[in-house]
Amino acid sequence: MLRILKYLKPYLVLILLSIGLLFVQANADLALPDYLSRIVNIGIQQGGVEGAVPEAIRQVQMDRLLLFLGADDRAAVLDAYTLVDDRSPGYAAYREQYPALDGAAVYVRKPLSPEELERLGPIMGKGLVVTSFLEQLMSDPAQAQALAQAMGFDLSALPAGMDLYSLLQNLPAQQMEMLSARINENFDALGESMIVQMAVGAVKAEYDALGMNTDALQSAYLLHTGGQMLLVTLLSVACTIAVAYLSAKTAAGLARDLRRKVFTRVEDFSSAEFDQFSTASLITRSTNDITQVQMVVIMLVRMVFYAPIIGIGGIIRALGKDTSMWWIIALAVGILLTMILIVYVIALPKFKSIQRLIDRLNLVMRENLSGMMVIRAFNRQDFELERFDRANQDLTGTMLFVNRIMVIMMPLIMLIMNGLAILIIWVGSHQVAQANMQVGDMMAFLQYAIQIVFAFLMMSIMFIILPRASVSAGRIADVLETEPTIKDPQEPKQFAVPFKGTIEFRKVSFRYPGADTDVLHDINFTIQPGQTTAFIGSTGSGKSTLVNLIPRFYDVTAGAILVNGMDVRQVRQHDLRARIGYVPQKGTLFSGTIASNLRYADEQASEELLKEAAGIAQVGEFIDSRPEGLEAEISQGGMNVSGGQKQRLAIARALVARPPIFIFDDSFSALDFKTDAALRRALQEKTAESALLIVTQRVSTIKNAEQIIVLDEGKVVGMGTHQALMQDCETYREIALSQLSKEELA
Repeated sequence: MLRILKYLKPYLVLILLSIGLLFVQANADLALPDYLSRIVNIGIQQGGVEGAVPEAIRQVQMDRLLLFLGADDRAAVLDAYTLVDDRSPGYAAYREQYPALDGAAVYVRKPLSPEELERLGPIMGKGLVVTSFLEQLMSDPAQAQALAQAMGFDLSALPAGMDLYSLLQNLPAQQMEMLSARINENFDALGESMIVQMAVGAVKAEYDALGMNTDALQSAYLLHTGGQMLLVTLLSVACTIAVAYLSAKTAAGLARDLRRKVFTRVEDFSSAEFDQFSTASLITRSTNDITQVQMVVIMLVRMVFYAPIIGIGGIIRALGKDTSMWWIIALAVGILLTMILIVYVIALPKFKSIQRLIDRLNLVMRENLSGMMVIRAFNRQDFELERFDRANQDLTGTMLFVNRIMVIMMPLIMLIMNGLAILIIWVGSHQVAQANMQVGDMMAFLQYAIQIVFAFLMMSIMFIILPRASVSAGRIADVLETEPTIKDPQEPKQFAVPFKGTIEFRKVSFRYPGADTDVLHDINFTIQPGQTTAFIGSTGSGKSTLVNLIPRFYDVTAGAILVNGMDVRQVRQHDLRARIGYVPQKGTLFSGTIASNLRYADEQASEELLKEAAGIAQVGEFIDSRPEGLEAEISQGGMNVSGGQKQRLAIARALVARPPIFIFDDSFSALDFKTDAALRRALQEKTAESALLIVTQRVSTIKNAEQIIVLDEGKVVGMGTHQALMQDCETYREIALSQLSKEELA
């Protein structure tokens, strides 16, 4: 996978933007459980009261509260409030908000920062809890008397109108400090958060005493917090949609670029490179492999960057809610990773073999489609069906094996998730019962735990899917990193003007890449413009190989080929091939029309030129017989025309280019003798100034050639005219006598 990451460079901005959006999305998703916790804890359980620092408190209650605070804490509390009475500015507005202000003074909280509120919460919480406790005692005379006696006082002996608070206010300072110290010892065992939670009830009672609408307070808090939660959710949704778009755009763009680069690289391949990669494999690499890479890039952008953020953030926030249940998350993640590791070990070898099996299936399918006539002719349909079934079953079996593993994973994952939820609820309920945790915090912890497990799950699934994509990426990189053996020179030369079209072979030898021996040995000859040169020899003598060296489909192993006096390796391939009209053994037509196929040689060719070329190639009558004429449809590969028509159209296409050199590589084999003779006569008349190279097995086709070169086992064993070779070349004479009578050869 790393070998093709460099092709993501044009999309770096999109990837960075996606990562930024994922960071926002992850933080939004991590904030949602906290909002839920606040709604449950504060909005429902605490009636909308957010802390132990009330926004207003009666003066009498403040005086009682301050009794149980130290000097420093007392000063901090008083500094945070302003005493309001009927002489204060804005009294009417305050009285409307706090009806109890009518007839009594009220302390109103000054604007405080969150840090100041957090610092004052435990301080005021202690005082509020103690005063609330004392008020409950005073409502029960027996309990109040018992508490007073424990402190060394008899309430029944107090003067009329004096209560427990009055007694406490008159206690000596030393005794009051001892009482405060004992109270603080009890509170230290609870912890600050629990003190604040316990004080909330007292704050709400104080609001009731002030005449405030606590139901409206609760509703306002729920609506405000719920609205914030909705906005955060919408932000997360917007980021999700944006990331999905950007990741799809990145992956699709990469796939498009890879397909273009693979296609461009394959177009530059010489025949030597095509020997390394089969056609079926190249098709698979350009389609299925690139699709695999495209899919995994989408998942990489959307998961690999998102999962660590949500996982690490979830752990931090979950431990912020409660540190005692960390082992539950660790247990779930451990079980999940163990399961994923087992699946990874089992499935990885199968993933690696899938692409190879797809190659095999494509190969069998392609051979069946291209060789259908041969299969039917030999009644081998059953054999080919069995061969296809075998390749199909191998791929199907592998895919089913992998899919079964993936299907088993989902129920196991759900089992882990449900077990995790049950365990957290069971342990968390005990924590709630022991007043160590709030219900909302337990619910938030559960959500964080699920987010953490899902994050690890996403990362683990990526490690399962990535091997197959890595195999595909490697196969694509193999094509892209294969350097063509035939390259243009760094400083190409230009053909001399005017271009004469001479061809010279100087001591040319050639062997195929990877072969041990040469197939052509020390070839020397010269071809002049306006001259027909024929190549003949037994099958495998090297005729086609020899002419394929001229347009540089292969490069010579030794020696040199000169065209117009210039070594073909010193000029650009485009310049060389633009001067050659090449017709291969197997005529290839493309889907489209007759005109589009002929204009493949020259897009600007006029209709008159097309008709002239068709007439020379003896295909004009065929075109005229079609109602559409030159616009008649040609199916893929020319399957709707005969072999002879296909060859003649391929010859006409080469003639449209009007090059100074023509190479006909056994291009007349599908023509009858009459058409062959008429085509050669027309070629002689219309291409008199061009060099014609004809590879053929027919002696009758080349009898009138100015130069005939006879090949045998890669060596030139004869060169000259027909008459000269009949006298001097035994190999040529044997070929000729095997085809024609002595009278025909005369």
